[in-house]
Amino acid sequence: MPATAARAPVAVRMTGIHKRFGAVAANADVNLAVRAGTVHGLVGENGAGKSTLMSVLYGFYQADSGSIDVFGQPVTIRNADDAIALGIGMVHQHFMLVDTLTALENVMLGAEPHWLLQRADAQVRSKLEALMQSTGLRVELDALVADLPVGDRQRLEILKALYRGAKILILDEPTAVLTPQETEQLFGVLRLLREQGTTVLLITHKLKEVMRLCDQVTVMRAGRVVQEVPIARASIEGLAEAMVGRKVQMGRLAEDTKPAGDILLHASQLTVRDSMNVVRLDGVSLSLRCGEIVGVAGVSGNGQSELMDVLSGLLTPTGGELTFGGLLFNTSAWLDPHTARSLGLSHVPEDRHARALVMDFAAWESAVLGYDGLAQYAVGGWMKHAAMKHATATMMERFDVRPRDPGLRSRSFSGGNQQKLVLARELGQSPKVLLVGQPTRGVDIGAIEFIYAQLRAMRDAGCAVLVVSSELDEILALSNRVIVMNQGRIAGELPIEDCTEASLGVLMVGGAA
Repeated sequence: MPATAARAPVAVRMTGIHKRFGAVAANADVNLAVRAGTVHGLVGENGAGKSTLMSVLYGFYQADSGSIDVFGQPVTIRNADDAIALGIGMVHQHFMLVDTLTALENVMLGAEPHWLLQRADAQVRSKLEALMQSTGLRVELDALVADLPVGDRQRLEILKALYRGAKILILDEPTAVLTPQETEQLFGVLRLLREQGTTVLLITHKLKEVMRLCDQVTVMRAGRVVQEVPIARASIEGLAEAMVGRKVQMGRLAEDTKPAGDILLHASQLTVRDSMNVVRLDGVSLSLRCGEIVGVAGVSGNGQSELMDVLSGLLTPTGGELTFGGLLFNTSAWLDPHTARSLGLSHVPEDRHARALVMDFAAWESAVLGYDGLAQYAVGGWMKHAAMKHATATMMERFDVRPRDPGLRSRSFSGGNQQKLVLARELGQSPKVLLVGQPTRGVDIGAIEFIYAQLRAMRDAGCAVLVVSSELDEILALSNRVIVMNQGRIAGELPIEDCTEASLGVLMVGGAA
């Protein structure tokens, strides 16, 4: 931490915070001090108590015991209104925006400065324009939120908090759904806010981001603070070990260089045009071989999602062919998801909420989605609920899904545990080909290590694995070879021995290898 930051007054002090949910101690005697005008990282595995602690600070929960001081004054925070009145704002991992309203209307909602909406609109617009000018958080105020890209929604959430007077800003996994470029833009904004005196509390799993952005970092494990250290004295390896309680293997392994086997899937000249006749996939050809992991790198939006949808049968291309399971598919008779599963193709979608889970279903229902017609789950058209629940309990045990409650709603699990549940379902079918989109998005260090091990085990069992990831570290750690996409085309294909972040980065922006 810079010397000036170390001498800054404490903006938030939480002392002896205890919070229980039934038998679970989410926070146990937690002490936290955050200095004004700094970026303070809060890291830990899923379930470590980070979000609970910040929810206590924001008034979503009340602590069972303990005290909170804000800028040296003892305070009682009974709800979010109390927190906002104290200058505390929170931006949640899953945005709290109304899609059918404009950006301006979302900021105004619940904070209208005047009962005449036309006058209120003008006042809010004027204040937001000034905020955007001073912070660099540019958003089209008259655009519907539903039409805004993810990065703009993130900026809108921060603007909404600042508009309400936030001097202390809590960000929960702010880069989980951002592209690398959007992440860089966000970091620039946060550095500027820090210079302007805003205090930022950053909940994240991404330790590289902590090292780049934060002044101080607090590590939580099992509801307790286990380490607090200035960033100058921290290391990624040390933070990871403190989070998990043991050394963590995240990099490439020596055995990751075994030669691949026979071709299991081959795609030729895949082309996709969207509803506006824009080319999203442009003549892509690739093969997936037995016993290898193929990484797909690229800036988000360059055709990776369309490629996954075409290969999994969710999208029929406008051109091209696919050979899989001894069958040839073309645009007049394309692969469908049911056929794909029957031939041994499993798919872990990029967006687990929209495509992999039904959030209001119990875990045991989500755990059999797409496979509920299998003999072990159904007979004569009747579903065997007891068998489904037993299978889900087994999946949860094998993949360390917490809590191990097959009856709990899917939305009640953390993002990392939702991801492990989806992986358990898809890997449990022993597929020949596995398509995985963003395998560790929003997942903690310990779960990332576990997921990597599972993907390697599938490869070693002879599966062909295709991994799409926006994390170059992940691509480099897992892949036998790497395909880089740019503007819907394959910009290059490299064996892993020739891959570096620099060489992949050049291809990602359209340069030559």
